[in-house]
Amino acid sequence: MMNSQDELRTRYSFTDFLFYTCLLAVPIFTAILAIFKHSFLWTITFIVLATGMTVLILKFYCTRCPHYTREDKTLKCIFFWNLPKFFNPRPGALNVVDKFVTFGAPAVLLLFPLYWLLKEPGLLIVYILSLSGFGASIYRNECKRCIYFECPVNKVPEVAKNGTAQTPLSTVPLKK
Repeated sequence: MMNSQDELRTRYSFTDFLFYTCLLAVPIFTAILAIFKHSFLWTITFIVLATGMTVLILKFYCTRCPHYTREDKTLKCIFFWNLPKFFNPRPGALNVVDKFVTFGAPAVLLLFPLYWLLKEPGLLIVYILSLSGFGASIYRNECKRCIYFECPVNKVPEVAKNGTAQTPLSTVPLKK
């Protein structure tokens, strides 16, 4: 458990999971609602696509994360809580396929509902604002304290990466 906003994130709590799940639920349900207003079949397609893309992300990205590679039998992170580890851990840097899935799968999920969201301007605004809030929260609260140093979007300063997992970031010199 973290005691400071300056420490690297070595563990997550259930409340962290709930916080990010609630933030992510808004754009997901907004997209589902926009699609459902026009087509039940496309709604089911989107849900199946989202499930499949989530499994791909879990397989190709999450299996390399230190939160996944721990000895625990279940995953406890900001996106999956007590989920059994279906895939073997693969610690280390992402390869080309991993990076393609890491960026491609979310891009597909973000772009797929736009056709229907453009028909519902109010929902489009909620979608964009809620995604922006979610992204800003992840960037502000997680990327600069993430222990997955090989992640392509990791923002932990190099000095802190060379220290222990509990290096306070407030002791890291700021770039000029």
